[in-house]
Amino acid sequence: MTHVLSPPFSTTPSFTPTRFTTLPPLTRLHHNLSLTPRAAITRPPYTPNHIPDPTYIRIFDTTLRDGEQSPGASLSPPQKLEIARNLARLGVDVIEAGFPAASNADFDAVKAIAIEVGRDGIEGLGHVPVICGLARCSEGDIRKAWEAVSGARLPRVHTFIATSDVHLEYKLGMSREEVVARAKGMVRFARELGCVDVEFSPEDAGRTDKEFLFHILGEVIKAGATTLNIPDTVGYTVPDEFGKLIADIKANTPGIENIIISTHCQNDLGLSTANTIAGALAGARQLEVTINGIGERAGNASLEEVVMTLKCRGKDLGGLYTGIDTVHIIKTSKMVAEHTGLLVQPHKAIVGANAFKHESGIHQHGMLKHKGTYEIMSPEDIGLQRADESGLVLGKLSGRHALQKRLQQMGHFFEGKDLDDIFLRFKAVAEKKKHVLDEDIEALVVDELFQPEAVWSLGDVQVTTGTLGLPTATVKLVDADGVEHVACSVGTGPVNSAYKAIDLVVKVPVTLVEYSMTAVTEGIDAIATTKVLLRGDSSFSSTHASTGEKIQRTFSGSGSEMDIVVSSVRAYLSALNKMLGFKKRKSHSSPANAYASSSP
Repeated sequence: MTHVLSPPFSTTPSFTPTRFTTLPPLTRLHHNLSLTPRAAITRPPYTPNHIPDPTYIRIFDTTLRDGEQSPGASLSPPQKLEIARNLARLGVDVIEAGFPAASNADFDAVKAIAIEVGRDGIEGLGHVPVICGLARCSEGDIRKAWEAVSGARLPRVHTFIATSDVHLEYKLGMSREEVVARAKGMVRFARELGCVDVEFSPEDAGRTDKEFLFHILGEVIKAGATTLNIPDTVGYTVPDEFGKLIADIKANTPGIENIIISTHCQNDLGLSTANTIAGALAGARQLEVTINGIGERAGNASLEEVVMTLKCRGKDLGGLYTGIDTVHIIKTSKMVAEHTGLLVQPHKAIVGANAFKHESGIHQHGMLKHKGTYEIMSPEDIGLQRADESGLVLGKLSGRHALQKRLQQMGHFFEGKDLDDIFLRFKAVAEKKKHVLDEDIEALVVDELFQPEAVWSLGDVQVTTGTLGLPTATVKLVDADGVEHVACSVGTGPVNSAYKAIDLVVKVPVTLVEYSMTAVTEGIDAIATTKVLLRGDSSFSSTHASTGEKIQRTFSGSGSEMDIVVSSVRAYLSALNKMLGFKKRKSHSSPANAYASSSP
């Protein structure tokens, strides 16, 4: 359980990590490539400001907060909850579930995660993650965050304010003294509310005057902060520089020996993972990351890259290790990609489609002789299972039990109506394909079960197209009350015609920002997965966590079907439902607490 802490905190031994300028020789050769984890890793007991094992690294995942700030990465509350459950299975120590003051929907999602994931954890895991809510340095934000996370067993409030001169002058319009006073007061306010686990971030720390940084960090420690997060907000630093910043903070900040130092590295120069590892070597014991590295602009340090670096090279990096169960990495990566609509590039480290493929003849020859020639880890380490290794081939004669077993092998546990729904879609595909592959099943699972609440659902669609005459589409949609609506439209092609017909029924102005389609597998009988990104009018907006400004939201949608027009229509309706659900939740909420013009 969380220890109740109040400054001054009880003193615990300080650990100074070994910092290598040149890594020592590898201590072992990868004979079987399977990275053997520590025998039954014991996660140290949780105390906000202290880790008993000086080599243990806490993993703080901010996919649901910073990751969702990626353009088009709007997530529905059920999708957030599903991702949070997978993050818990993955073994992350802290889940930053969102920015509760941004909207009523964000508040409700964070609160649901705190109760359903953060109160008792996931059955059978024996690990309950900390649930964290982000708040600007204002009483309204902090109160909202505390209300949202207080239902968790281990709740945390994370508050921040900018500290670099460029932010003080052009964004905040505040003096250094005013910023220190605001930071101290708001950390103290969070503690007074009853939150014993308070994280503070000096935004843009990488470009902040060091003496001022040491001063404000020392003041928030005295006010009750338990974790100090050091953000490289614009991805400006390089590894040696960021590592030295962490070391300097550790050496010059009063009271730092009783605090956890954290890193948060953006990827603007492509150095987020390297900077994060440099921070860990210099003494940081919490690392902030996102699945697939998603986030603002160029993204964040990638959880899979940071964790697998420590797993592959931990013995050579001072024995640093995490509590992550890496076999859940690939499933969580795919889920985040599907729910956010942000595809993973094929050459992405660890989770990219090409990460474990070898096409060069020289490489293939080496792999046939010894896998260690060109692989430093095994795909099984991250939960990547080849379809032909399971011994289970699914086709049109396969029954519900066979499908359920394969789903369980893939990490999906469905029963009742959910299983019935996915089985019906599976049989429809199996009638048209000889063999249904894992990729097909994964696409169907996402398309059938992980969609937003249906405001509109597809009844039927019929198109006429070709070189003769105008492309025409007739669409039948069913509303939430079960009433059918039919519309017909012409357009430049079958998809354009279908989308125009849908617009005639739904009557909500939208702009199609992005459209893409990929084949799930090879072959002319492949399932097609369509991704779309829609933008509504000015009424679809939310509060930006960093600037406090209102931003126009975009909404992603995906659909999978063997017919490319049906796939496209499913994706369009998915995005529309997400957008309309957001508007419905927003209309039932009160405006977020106003934030003073001088605040970040």
